[in-house]
Amino acid sequence: MYDKKKVLVISDFGIDDIVAVLYAYYSDTIEIVGIVSDYGNVSKESALNNVKYLQGLTGITDIPVIRGAVSALTGAQPQFYPEVHGISGLGPIIPEQIELDSYEISENFYEINALIDKYAGELFIFSAGRLTSLATAFVLYPETMKKVKEFYVMGGAFHVPGNVTPTAEANFFGDPYAANILIQLAPKKIHLIPLDVTMYALITPSMIDSLHEYYLKSNDKVGQIIKPMVDYYYDFYKKTYPDISGSPLHDLLVIWALADGEKMIFEEVPIRVAVNTGCTFGQSIGDFRQSKEKAPWRVHKIAKQFNYGQFITEVFATFKSGSSRQFIKEDK
Repeated sequence: MYDKKKVLVISDFGIDDIVAVLYAYYSDTIEIVGIVSDYGNVSKESALNNVKYLQGLTGITDIPVIRGAVSALTGAQPQFYPEVHGISGLGPIIPEQIELDSYEISENFYEINALIDKYAGELFIFSAGRLTSLATAFVLYPETMKKVKEFYVMGGAFHVPGNVTPTAEANFFGDPYAANILIQLAPKKIHLIPLDVTMYALITPSMIDSLHEYYLKSNDKVGQIIKPMVDYYYDFYKKTYPDISGSPLHDLLVIWALADGEKMIFEEVPIRVAVNTGCTFGQSIGDFRQSKEKAPWRVHKIAKQFNYGQFITEVFATFKSGSSRQFIKEDK
């Protein structure tokens, strides 16, 4: 069997983040080898509690969990979004607070170095939340970060409105300083998947109902948490965008693209992030002009198109695979 892609997930563990992680759980092409638990949709503590909840649900406890940032480089207190992701980040699901031992609450962000060294040249970083921890790694460990094979980041809004302000997407708005550091210091071109495409990664209620029926028949307790979470997410989107036909699972689209980079069409564009306070705070800006003269900014890969039919077919085939739990590391 071919080697699965080794992935370090940096996440604030809201609904779409968790669905993306569960996609990896069922996938035979992705192997999560580490998790950075971050603030964002919920607090860092709640995100860590969600990781422990998933460990208990899946029985998988051997993947390193690294504690990430608690707040943004801007110095502002983070704003959480219970109306979008629920109080704990799991929609209507409220897991019990899990008792942590002294090791589990210690600051261990430095452990990202050993993980990257272990998988040097083959590790993918998938960033599903605020960019504070990833930016910090670029500042603290620039040589180590050169050993990462590829970066896949959900963030930004270029040709579409933002989802927090008229101009800014949540992950960039949550810490524009970090987003700008990422753009400026990344040792290679980032695969950036913005709202321009993720808003079209729609999962309809009928799709979720069919998937849930499958999990009930197969008595898959892990898969059964997907429907209540996505239904909660859809309720929010339906109130905000009355004509929307389903839930846009932003992070699920990103990890699906990571599984096979040829599935997404990218455009290489010079980009910047607005960091001045005001109405453009957190705005992602790309120089999409067709002229030869371009802004002297760092060039990265911005997703511009994907095959929706292929996305739906492959995602649900993976969720219904029901075979071995590929989320478990094989190299003990």
